[in-house]
Amino acid sequence: MRVLGVDPGSAVTGFGVVEGRPGDFRFIAAGVIRTSSIERAPNRLKRIHEQLLAAIDAYRPDAVSLERSFVAANVQSAFRLGEARAMAMLAAAERGLPLEEYPPNQVKLAVAAFGHADKSQVKYMVRRTLGLAADYELPDDAADALAIAICHLGRARAPRLVDAVERPALPARLRRR
Repeated sequence: MRVLGVDPGSAVTGFGVVEGRPGDFRFIAAGVIRTSSIERAPNRLKRIHEQLLAAIDAYRPDAVSLERSFVAANVQSAFRLGEARAMAMLAAAERGLPLEEYPPNQVKLAVAAFGHADKSQVKYMVRRTLGLAADYELPDDAADALAIAICHLGRARAPRLVDAVERPALPARLRRR
């Protein structure tokens, strides 16, 4: 299975493509989509959308994985992040690809075995997991996108187990009869 991971942002959107199955991941590509702060928002979003479509067309993923938003202290920043996320969702929908979202802590747990790992720990583990050389230029946003793709591939191996952990069964006394 090949997955395109996306770390959305209005200024910098990271993307990464990983192929494989749990324990056997293969790096395909990674990069960033940069937009200019002097550019109007609709043009920035159009660029993100077009570049993500180009990545999908070039690398032919089977699925897209995306980092789930978190509540930001700055409402305007949250809106901008939501708009960038929407461009990734739209690109996946236009190409008929399934899309899964993962919260940041789940991505960090899947890659670094610690849900509160910092960026440097995540980047180190992404490099190690994918066998990337230490001198390979890997922007932070691209590393995060690769981590999201790895998380999706790792989750694909045992969805029932993960779902059971995320949604524990209700005690019998609380179940509908």
